[in-house]
Amino acid sequence: MTETLVGKRILVVDDGVTTRLYYRAVFEKAGFVVEEAANGLEGLEKALLDRFDLLIVDVNMPMMDGYEMIARLRKNETAQQVPIITISTEAMGSDADRAYAAGADLYLVKPAAAALLVETANLMTGVAA
Repeated sequence: MTETLVGKRILVVDDGVTTRLYYRAVFEKAGFVVEEAANGLEGLEKALLDRFDLLIVDVNMPMMDGYEMIARLRKNETAQQVPIITISTEAMGSDADRAYAAGADLYLVKPAAAALLVETANLMTGVAA
């Protein structure tokens, strides 16, 4: 495992390659270690097999959407305490409600600014800014 100044691990789950690269660049610049998953099923598997300090999850993905992935993680004893931020293009209040009902800790609408992403990740992982 790569150790950095921050050393906290983030799993980014999004079916968009460009989006994953953006999040990776933002979080690695801030000192986080970043892993990626291209869909909810892959994200669920990685989150259950490894330890992460924060999950960034898109809601609209193939194979398993973010809502289902989060709901399944919240039923797992080892993964249920990991903070989860959902980030989606869906700006309706009902989408945020659905994310919170599944177990998300925060719902952001894309595009999320780099400064907001880093500040939120620092807060949710206990990193002093």
